[in-house]
Amino acid sequence: MRKLALTVLAVSLPLFADFFPPTVHTSITSVGEKSVSLSSALPVEGMSGIVIHDYGNDLQAVTGRVIQQPNGTATLTKEDVVHHDKLPTIKTAVAPDDEVIGGYLYNNVLLIAPDADTYARITSAYDKNWIHPDLFALFLSNEGDALPTKENLAKFATEYQVGLIYIVKKDKAVLLDPFSGAHVAQKPIDNLPKEAKYPFYMRLDGIDTGWFGSSDKNGNYYKAVEAL
Repeated sequence: MRKLALTVLAVSLPLFADFFPPTVHTSITSVGEKSVSLSSALPVEGMSGIVIHDYGNDLQAVTGRVIQQPNGTATLTKEDVVHHDKLPTIKTAVAPDDEVIGGYLYNNVLLIAPDADTYARITSAYDKNWIHPDLFALFLSNEGDALPTKENLAKFATEYQVGLIYIVKKDKAVLLDPFSGAHVAQKPIDNLPKEAKYPFYMRLDGIDTGWFGSSDKNGNYYKAVEAL
């Protein structure tokens, strides 16, 4: 019995040993009007994944996106999975036996943090492809948005191939899947600054947009990210 218990623990550890949910591979078993059944559910409620159709002759394409639901099924979404102005939209319908990659690009992470020290502490703790917030700051400026929102984060993630948004809040850190809008992980975090120097940590001195509705660079960072 003890050996069995240790075996079960060892098998379970990869799912819980890391703050970041794992990327997984599964397949579609049946397709409904707006949802699909998977051969194995994605490990976290709210996790998104891409659907890959195999045409044969080593030709594959991404044909859709799914989001894991609490009832064990996954919903289909209609957004473009790969953003490219010069590529045609693939119209192949999602079908049984299509491959699903859950947590696609979860290794590409945008960190929204209150200051440089917090940013450095977190990025040095995890081996991820960190997308620097300077890019997101410029994106917001081009969009004319004053605040990070789930909507502009989803658009940014599509254009820059970002899988997760790591957000430092007042007393916890959360991982936002930008395509489902759901938190797929959270944990307590301490040693945070009371106020942020910028709306979120960035190296740029100034952005031509109305940060937090004001030209004051010492805006209320924690209040701004609370809704994310």
